[in-house]
Amino acid sequence: MRRIIGALLLLVPLAAGCGGSAENADGADRPATGSRTIEAANGTVTLPAAAGRIVSLSPTGTEMLFAIGAGERVVAADDYSTYPEEAPRTELSSYQPNAEAVAGYKPDLVVLSNDQNGILAALEKLKIPVLLEPAAARLDDSYDQITDLGAATGHEKQAADLVADMKKRIDAAVKAAPDGTGLTYYHELDTSLYTVTSKTFVGQVYSLFGLENIADAADKQGGGYPQLSAEALLEADPGLIFLSHPKGTGESADSAAKRPGWSGLSAVKDGNVFTLDDDVASRWGPRLPDLIEDISAAVEQAA
Repeated sequence: MRRIIGALLLLVPLAAGCGGSAENADGADRPATGSRTIEAANGTVTLPAAAGRIVSLSPTGTEMLFAIGAGERVVAADDYSTYPEEAPRTELSSYQPNAEAVAGYKPDLVVLSNDQNGILAALEKLKIPVLLEPAAARLDDSYDQITDLGAATGHEKQAADLVADMKKRIDAAVKAAPDGTGLTYYHELDTSLYTVTSKTFVGQVYSLFGLENIADAADKQGGGYPQLSAEALLEADPGLIFLSHPKGTGESADSAAKRPGWSGLSAVKDGNVFTLDDDVASRWGPRLPDLIEDISAAVEQAA
């Protein structure tokens, strides 16, 4: 807020009382006073003030915190928090978390995406507040988590602005693409043909375009991540193929076309094999519009 000096001095105490974040003359983000209550997956969490020292054991949570302007509050992030580049990535593991190691950073808030190794109870025993924000099942879950982190840090406005921008971009990307009803797709996680179904978060993203998932019928266990056989994939002959492999594997449209039988697939013949950033495609944070815009462009090309 840029106002004349007199008005600013009058408004600063009011802003602090409302729980907003404070920014000093040096531009540094300062946690505001005033308790706040957040409804997270682990129940009602009450913080005595906006969190000032945050440990994030959630790569998506890390992205969200930086995107709402609370990156300076993150004193440590887990080993998979690869984005943004300035995130304070450490050897802390989100898969085998250690409460004592986390406590060593003296956090006043820990953000989790899952409760591995009983980390939630261990941190609560140490009297460290925790927000459990699990993998999103739908778009609204992503928006809710951003809102939660905005409340926890006193960055409510920045969180609201981010959500509004995400919704605007997503809506525009979906409207820009032609109706994909009747167009089939295959989303590949690795070369062993593990994939996703429409029940997963990313599967619901594809559904925004009316696309049909060839893996749905193969998900006998209902887990959302079946492994297809080569024969089933070739028989299904998807019109679109999306490769979302871990970085460094070297998989591409060209390498996929050289697999046995793949040269005859419609997606290969028509040039509709696309590579996706696996980090973006596996998270549910502020870069979600990037993924949806990429899918929109692919649908437009294939239609």
